[in-house]
Amino acid sequence: MSNVISIGDLSVGSKDTLTKAMESEGCSSSACGSSDAPEDMDPATWEKVKDHPCYSEEAHHYFARMHVAVAPACNIQCNYCNRKYDCANESRPGVVSERLTPEKAARKVIAVANEIPQLSVLGIAGPGDSAYDWKKTRETFRLVHEQLPDIKLCLSTNGLALPDHVDDLLDMNIDHVTLTINMIDPEVGTKIYPWIFWDHKRRTGLEASQILHERQMQSLDMLHERGILVKVNSVMIPGINDEHLLEVNKEVKKRGAFLHNIMPLISAPEHGTVFGLEGQRGPTAAELKKLQDACAGGANLMKHCRQCRADAVGLLGEDRGQEFTMDLVPDEVTYDPSKREAYKEWVAEERGERRAAAEEAKAETQAAVAGDAGAMLIAVATKGGGRINQHFGHATEFQIFEVDADGVRFVTHRRCDNYCVGGYGEEDKLDLVIKTLEGIDTILVAKIGDCPREDLEAAGIEAIQDYAYEYIETAVSAVYRAKAELPAAEIA
Repeated sequence: MSNVISIGDLSVGSKDTLTKAMESEGCSSSACGSSDAPEDMDPATWEKVKDHPCYSEEAHHYFARMHVAVAPACNIQCNYCNRKYDCANESRPGVVSERLTPEKAARKVIAVANEIPQLSVLGIAGPGDSAYDWKKTRETFRLVHEQLPDIKLCLSTNGLALPDHVDDLLDMNIDHVTLTINMIDPEVGTKIYPWIFWDHKRRTGLEASQILHERQMQSLDMLHERGILVKVNSVMIPGINDEHLLEVNKEVKKRGAFLHNIMPLISAPEHGTVFGLEGQRGPTAAELKKLQDACAGGANLMKHCRQCRADAVGLLGEDRGQEFTMDLVPDEVTYDPSKREAYKEWVAEERGERRAAAEEAKAETQAAVAGDAGAMLIAVATKGGGRINQHFGHATEFQIFEVDADGVRFVTHRRCDNYCVGGYGEEDKLDLVIKTLEGIDTILVAKIGDCPREDLEAAGIEAIQDYAYEYIETAVSAVYRAKAELPAAEIA
């Protein structure tokens, strides 16, 4: 079952109807941004991020993104990148199933918007560089904006060509840009970038890294000066830039970046990248968390990134792209905004109730805690909406929350293979799930079978289904109080 709500032919969605849709659970198989609330930022900034799943951790529970692969040309070579076309079997940046013309991309966006009411953002992330392949990027955004003016437009770029187009972004009402910055020391860059193509010439070595660094800093400064929100992406490469990323974090904060997304290197020989073929490993979850913790006080970190394909569709953590290949998109499509408008109304009300429930749970925990009861990590199986609403066997990832007297906080996600295949569990996949949950002794699920529950218990992991369909914060707080043996508290 898809993680995105399907509200069928509803033109008006009541809160009860949409909530039941979110809570429905079938048996067949099928990226943190700012966690701030409206009171924590100025109204103009909140309006930009509140429905953007990449820029708001809260929004990623409710809203979906879509990438269209219209920009295949690239002006740099990264040792961690190998762009693949006509590939549906890898989930990582630079991979697409089909390249689109701007006209086809616009038609596809309308088809997706009609089918997925959660869609709030259209991004162009290549599979090359959106600022280098600028004519196609600009034309795609123009066509989409004409027909779907309420869709947020974003682009991802390495920054080398971006300074030439920043003022175009303002004219097109683009107020979100993702800028990849892996170094601020060109010497480090020589180990990541074999070459760049700049000023009609291929450049290598220190010269290439120096030019790229200067253009990236120029891009960041220009975007900040114009009020465009910037998310900086950095790939953590152990032994090359892992320690250096602390300096990157400080520098991008100083230059006004809204978020810093430190992503683990995806590196395997079958991907065909230089790093993959050379055996360069990616960081462990513990190494990534250590680096993120060390960046405390620097730029705000995004911890819910899923390192999406260049043609991803759906909520973060899922990809429905194969449902919308061009052979499945009608030749003529007309945009119908009614479902998306109804969904937004539901989200606005649901968000308020969820925040109130989280504050009440926090107050109860604070009143019950005597001294320092310590923090606890709890895994959650969820398919969106901020609720515990996914069957254990259907989960392809688990969201990890930390809880203590200060409340409940999303800290990361952990991916795993789908344990449930045709309704039957496979032991080797369950072993992978158990490995994925290393260091976690509690998981909250909507439902779980007896056999996997017993296997998890044997591995020291308690699976709890007593809080099915409740808000995550409420349930996590209740489990924390129970496990810490905290007394019930009376709240004045």
